[in-house]
Amino acid sequence: MDYKCEYCEGTVQPPTVKREAFKHRDGFVILEDVTIGVCDTCGNRYYSADILHAVHAVATGAKPPERTEQIPVTDLESA
Repeated sequence: MDYKCEYCEGTVQPPTVKREAFKHRDGFVILEDVTIGVCDTCGNRYYSADILHAVHAVATGAKPPERTEQIPVTDLESA
């Protein structure tokens, strides 16, 4: 990677993150041990087309997930 961030003067680095959550129109997908681009100054995240295609495939059912997990949800109005 090592390219300039589009939002600041930082440099985009390619760390591998343990878990990255993605919101998709068909739900949420979590990828594990995925290499993404992260600006070393502002923290903006950048995703390759391969990663976004993988998210879409899992979210739409084209590729089955390895496992599913429950996500806690609450309504702040009733809290």
